[in-house]
Amino acid sequence: MSSIVATAGWLPYNSWLNPGDNAWQLTAATLVGLMSVPGLAVFYGGVMQKRWSVNSMMLTFAAFSLTLIVWVLYAFEMAFGHPIAHAGSGIFGVHGFLGTMLGEPGSILGHTGEEHQASIPSITTGPPFHFPTSTLAYFQFVFAAITPILALGSVLGRVNFKAWLIYVPAWITCVYVVNAFLIWGGGYWAAHGALDFSGGYVIHLAAGVSGFVFAWVIGPRLARDREVDAPNNLLMVATGAGLLWLGWNGFNGGDPYYAGQDAAAAVLNTNLATAVAMMVWIAWDYVYKDKPSLIGSVNGMITGLVAITPAAGFVNGYGAILIGAIGSTVVWMAIRYLSRAPLFRSVDDTLGVIYTHGIAGLVGGLLVGFLADPAIFEYIGTGGASNLPGLKSVFYGGSFTLLRWQAETAAWVIVYTGVVTYLILKVIGLFIPLRVSDEELEIGDHAIHGHEVYPADVPTLAGPHVPGWVGSPAGSAAYVQTAPAAREGGGSAGPSAEAAGAA
Repeated sequence: MSSIVATAGWLPYNSWLNPGDNAWQLTAATLVGLMSVPGLAVFYGGVMQKRWSVNSMMLTFAAFSLTLIVWVLYAFEMAFGHPIAHAGSGIFGVHGFLGTMLGEPGSILGHTGEEHQASIPSITTGPPFHFPTSTLAYFQFVFAAITPILALGSVLGRVNFKAWLIYVPAWITCVYVVNAFLIWGGGYWAAHGALDFSGGYVIHLAAGVSGFVFAWVIGPRLARDREVDAPNNLLMVATGAGLLWLGWNGFNGGDPYYAGQDAAAAVLNTNLATAVAMMVWIAWDYVYKDKPSLIGSVNGMITGLVAITPAAGFVNGYGAILIGAIGSTVVWMAIRYLSRAPLFRSVDDTLGVIYTHGIAGLVGGLLVGFLADPAIFEYIGTGGASNLPGLKSVFYGGSFTLLRWQAETAAWVIVYTGVVTYLILKVIGLFIPLRVSDEELEIGDHAIHGHEVYPADVPTLAGPHVPGWVGSPAGSAAYVQTAPAAREGGGSAGPSAEAAGAA
C-alpha cells in the first residue's frame, strides 16, 4: 500500500494534520497511560501487604479497561463535545450553569469520529487542533482513567471487586465528565476564567475527595492491616514511583496540545517543582528528626507532581519552585497534624490520597491565582492564560478576581464530587456489598482471585535439575533428598522438580 501511495503522489494525512503535533500527543498520551498501567499497578502492588498485592493490581487494570469502553461509547462527548444547551438564556442556557454543565453523549467510533479533525466546540476559537479526534480522545481518556485509579488508593485492602466494576463507569459518567466539561470543555468555570492546566482540580482534587468519601462509606481495613502497614516490595514501589514521575512529562507536557514552547516549559516546570518538593519533604523529616524513608520521599515527589499540575504551563520556573516548596510543606504538615483531627482520624484512607492528591491539588490550584505569569503564553498572539482583562494573578499586577474563581471552582469540585460519589456508593450498595466479606478480608488475594503475588507452594528454582532432590512440601528454600524408593516410584516425599517446573 505504501508503494501505491508514493507512486500516486498521495499524502498519508490531511493538510490540517501536523505530524509533529500528532506524534507528540500520542506519545504524551502513552506516557500518561504508563502512569496507570503499569505505573500505579506496580506501585500499589508493592506498597500493599503481599496478600493484597494481586487485588490492588487487578483493580487498577479493570478501571483502566472500563474507562476506555465508556469513554469512546459516550463519555468523551459528554466531557468535550457540544454543550447540552445550544440556545436559550439563564441558568439552563448556553451561558448558564446547568446549560454548560456537560456535553451531549455520543459515540466517536465511526470514521468521522476517529479520523476527522479534532475540536472542542465550546473553546476551539483559537488555533485549530492539528490532529484527529481519535488522538484527542485517547489523550483525554488516559486522564479520565487515572482519576478513579488514584482514588482507589484510599480503599485498597477491603473494596469489593464486583462493586468496583460498577462504580468506575458510574463515577466517570456522573462525576468526571461534569467536572471536565465545566473546567476544560468550555463550561461555566472555564468561561469565567478558572484555570486548571492539567488536572489539579478535575483529576487530583476529585480523586482525593472521592477516595476519602469511599473510604468513609465502606469503613476501615482490618485492625492488623492498619497496625502493620508495611510495603511488601519497596523495589516495586520505587519502580512505580519512577514511572509516575517521568510519565508526568506527558501529563503536563501534552496539555498545550502542541509540541511548542509551552509544552517544553510545562515539562521543565513539572520536574523542577517535583525535585524541590521531594527535597523539601526530606528536609522536614530531618527538622523533625525523622528518618527520610523511601515511602515518605515518594509522598513528597507525588505532592510536587500534583501541586504543579494545575499551574505547569501558566507559571515560570520561579513559580514552579515556590509551588513545589509550598505544596510539599503544606501536605507534610497536614499528614503530621491534620490527620489527628477527628474527621481524618476516623477515616481509613489507605494511602493518604486526600493529602497527596486532594490537598496538593487544591494548594496548586489556589497558587495559580498568585503565581500565573501573563508573559508565559500557550499560543503566539493569544497572550498568557492569566492575561485576560481583570484576571491577572495577584503577584503580577492583578486583583484577587482570578484567585476567587480558583477558590469557587475548587469548592464546586469538592462539594459536587463528594455528594455524588456518596450517592453512587449508596445506590450500588443496595445491590452489591461495597466491602469484601470478613472471610475474604482475612485471606486476601487467594480468596478473591484464586492466586497470590508470591505463591508459597511453588518450590524454589535452586537446583531443580539435581537428581534425587525436590522442593520441600512447605515450599521453603531448603531442599531435601528423597528416599531411594521415592526416586524409583515406590513413594514420594514431595512433587518432583520436573513436575513443579511444568506447573
